[in-house]
Amino acid sequence: MHAPRGLRDWLRVLRRGVPLVLVTFGCLGVMLLVRLIERPLFGIRRPWTPAITCFVCRSAFVLMGIRREVRGAPMTGPGAQVANHSSWLDIFTLNASDRVCFVSKAEVAGWPGIGWLARATGTVFITRDRRQAQAQAGLLEARLAAGHRLLFFPEGTSTDGRRVLPFKTTLFQAFLAGPLRERLRVQPVSVIYRAPAGEDPRFYGWWADMEMGPHLLKVLRQKRQGSVEVIYHPPVEVAAVAGRKELAALCEAAVREGVMAGLEGA
Repeated sequence: MHAPRGLRDWLRVLRRGVPLVLVTFGCLGVMLLVRLIERPLFGIRRPWTPAITCFVCRSAFVLMGIRREVRGAPMTGPGAQVANHSSWLDIFTLNASDRVCFVSKAEVAGWPGIGWLARATGTVFITRDRRQAQAQAGLLEARLAAGHRLLFFPEGTSTDGRRVLPFKTTLFQAFLAGPLRERLRVQPVSVIYRAPAGEDPRFYGWWADMEMGPHLLKVLRQKRQGSVEVIYHPPVEVAAVAGRKELAALCEAAVREGVMAGLEGA
């Protein structure tokens, strides 16, 4: 892990980090004020505040100097997106391109800073307790019925960005239950990070027991940044599949193909 070593490194961290914090938490304050009006009028639906989240995330890439490329188009209408997971940067990457609500493990709600942002942006928090599976499926169905596009990482953990793990099928069940099934779609999304020239290809990967603080500093101190590519694949019609395993397999195949092709072309 490359921590800031000298004055130039620290100046680069401050030059990028201070505006990033100001934009992120300044817009968080604006979002909370807007939500005071949005919530009574629209309930769990969020027609206004996701635009603020998109602005923050797009600004983050400009401030950090990381190039962002998008291929394909985000789906419209109710449903979900599923993507490979290799970094905390994924949150910025995927929010910058579309108005989505993340599905995240419950522990994230308690993380300093990140937890506040996640709650404010409408993240759905779930536990891995099978006893609560039915209640959590009901929560996802309520969000889908409200027109939200949910986004989750079926791998269940982050990787080094050089591979795609098998997709877990549990959360896919929420899209197959009830009358919503006939009009829902699930869109596979591939996220490919390309390291700065001369750096480890896993430069942007954040996995295993890596701490976020040192990894964030490593990214901010980097003189010449790399890039991230987002590929939106054609959505899968939920009504056309037999069950959650088939739905998960179709999405996994599309995401893996996009990631592997992107890495080979790097």
